[in-house]
This record gives sequence, structure tokens and C-alpha cells, in this order.
Amino acid sequence: MKTLYIECNMGAAGDMLTAALLELLPDPDAFVKRFNALGIKGVEMKREKSVKCGIRGTHVSMLINGTEEDAVDIPDHDHHHEHEHEHEHDHEHLHDHHDHLHDPDYHHDHDHDHHHDHDHHHSHHHSSLHDIEHIVDELKLSAEIKHNIIEVYDLIAHAEAHVHDMPVSEIHFHEVGTMDAVADVTAVCMLIAELKPDRIVASPVHTGSGQVRCAHGILPVPAPATEYLLQGIPSYSTDTKGELCTPTGAALLKHFADSFGPRPLMSVEKTGYGCGKKDFDKANVVRAFLGSTDDKTDMIVEFDCNIDDMTGEEIGFACEELLAAGAREVFTTAVQMKKNRPGILLTVLAAENDKERIRDLIFKHTTTIGIRESVKARYVLDRRSITVQGALGDYAVKKSSGYNVNRSKAEYESRAEIARENGISILELRKL
Repeated sequence: MKTLYIECNMGAAGDMLTAALLELLPDPDAFVKRFNALGIKGVEMKREKSVKCGIRGTHVSMLINGTEEDAVDIPDHDHHHEHEHEHEHDHEHLHDHHDHLHDPDYHHDHDHDHHHDHDHHHSHHHSSLHDIEHIVDELKLSAEIKHNIIEVYDLIAHAEAHVHDMPVSEIHFHEVGTMDAVADVTAVCMLIAELKPDRIVASPVHTGSGQVRCAHGILPVPAPATEYLLQGIPSYSTDTKGELCTPTGAALLKHFADSFGPRPLMSVEKTGYGCGKKDFDKANVVRAFLGSTDDKTDMIVEFDCNIDDMTGEEIGFACEELLAAGAREVFTTAVQMKKNRPGILLTVLAAENDKERIRDLIFKHTTTIGIRESVKARYVLDRRSITVQGALGDYAVKKSSGYNVNRSKAEYESRAEIARENGISILELRKL
């Protein structure tokens, strides 16, 4: 199975994802030429080599009419940035909606004061979702790629609508509505289409910390729209200051990643390093691993909790409810708990997209006050069911294969039904 793993130890932004995926192609320069030939108004992709903490990678810039825009990270509460740009603005910064694709890696090397009624030679284009759809519709791309671009923007629009408590139709994109942001989303969608992975897995996402300046002022990291997009996705923060994960990066991961967790067992064929612009004490890169898994693997969430104050009937009921709700496995193990009390260890396995619901049901149906969670790789044989004709009727057989194994087994319920209908035991039926 062709697998793409995206490592987000320094967050995720559109330009860094683009650069990492670009390194996985056999001819990155050819892709850049194809992209620039799309005709996204005023946009030119520029690819250049970069080094972060001794790691060589690629940095990608989206030039708008030949220039690249910056954004500002606020490192602490006392460090206040004001800017006075030498270029002119043609409008006031009166933004009623917030959507901010600041590349987390951009920074200013100059001191500046800021006035909110200045003019830019380069315009901040504020687009609605309908405007984005019109831009995308004009591009010479496949229907699948266009669909993915719009789906990513739809995620961002719904995040903004939630944050600002207004209908999606009233949302206007600011920084993520500029053409460089449209270009970032388009590039990632094109690269995924070219790489054609069967499965995409991403690591937990490092969001960064501190504050960031956007159209509405200074916001905490992760910004509200990013935080909303990351709900349901494993994420974390450290003392690294800056917005490491942008709304666009979060939306791209949410749309494309099939699961989140550690890198699965895979034979890596190529690794791409997408470098950010800013320097930290850690390598500021997104890594993308392209390879294959020999057989079927997936990620599973394991919940564990110790219980010593429930009856056997109550535990049995809880197990039944969890299985009925879609848990993959539920089982108990006898354990010795503190104060020498006998108890049980309840273990519940669930799919990643079911984990919040299953977690809540464990709390509902048990007396536990704490649940441990771990994400594990699971190796699974391919399974299919066939119907076999027997002496007393047809019955189902499960066939499993993979990892140099082939086996088959009659389904119990199917055989048991035949035995009951004929008034014989399972043992007798097996001999027929």
C-alpha cells in the first residue's frame, strides 16, 4: 500500500507542505513550470534550496506580482509590534471577518510603526467562498483537484463562521483569501494528486505558542480558527514561540489525512523536507515520507482504565454497550489494585474517528475517574466472506490472507443456525 506520512513536529503551513511534497516528485522543476502555467492571477511559485539546523531542504515562496508578503509573530506579551510600511495601502484595515494565512515562518527584520489607514501598492484581496470557487473554476485542473481545493476552503469557511457566529455565506477571507493562499492550497492538492498515495497519515500537530498579529489584532496561538480546525486531531504546544500551524495548514491536514499518529511500519522510498523561513533552535521543517507497507496496517486507539467498585453485571452491561456503539474490541483483565483490592483492567479498542464518542461512553457506563489513551499501529489480514455449500445447507466462511498467511474459518453463527435447524451439535455438523 502506497503510504504518505507527514511529520508536523514544527507545525504545518501551506508553503511548507508544498515544499515537502515537492521534494517527493521525480522532477520538481517540471511541476513548478506546470503550476506557474496555470495562470493564477499574479502568482509565481519560486523554489529554492534551504538549510535548517544543518538539514537541507526546499523553501517555496508564492510571489504576488513579484513580491512576497510577511506576517508578524509576537514573541511575548510585552513585545509590541507596530508597523509603518513604506509601500502604500489603497484601503483601511477594517476587517469584519478573520481568516489569516500568515506563513508562520515570515518575519520582519526592520522596525516599523503601524497605522490602520495606509495604502498598499499590493492589494489585500478579500474573497468570499463564492469568489474562491470562481477562481478555482477557471483553472485548468481536473475535477478531482478542483473539488479538493473547494473542500479545503469550505473547512476554513466553516471554522470562521463558527468563530464569528455568522453564516458561512457572510464570511470573507482576508489573508487566506489572498492569491498566495489560493496558490498554496492549489499546489498541495495538485501534489497529492500526482503522488497518488493510497493512504495518508500525519503526526500530532505542533501548534506553537505565544501570540500572532493578524487583521483583527493580536491573537493567541493557536488562533481561534486554527484551534477549531484542529478539533479531533491530536495537537500539542511547547515553549516554541510563533504560529507554527496556520488555518490553511490545519485545513489541508484535516481534509487529506486518513489518520493521525506515529509513523506506521513502512518501507520509505523517499523523504521530502519543506523548510520554513524562520529559524528556531529546532529544525523548522515539515517532513514527508513516501513509501509502502507490505500488508494492511491501520491505527487504533486503545483506552485502558482500572475499576474495583463495579459488580460483574455492571461491567458486563458496560462491555455490551461499548460493543454495540462500535468499539472494535472490549475485554477485561483481572488485576491487583492498591490496598490489595482485586479489580479489573478494562481495555477498549476504537477507530480514531470514533474515539471521542467511545471515551464518553466509558465514563458514562463505568465508575472510572480516569482513562489512559494510546495510539497503536495494528497489522490486519485482508478478510473476505464467501458462501460454501454444505451437506445440510449453505454457510458463511471467512477467508483471511496477508503476511504470508492464508486461512479460512467457518463463521460460527452461520454454522450454529444450521445445527439448530437440524437438531444436531456443532461437533456433529463439523463431521458432515
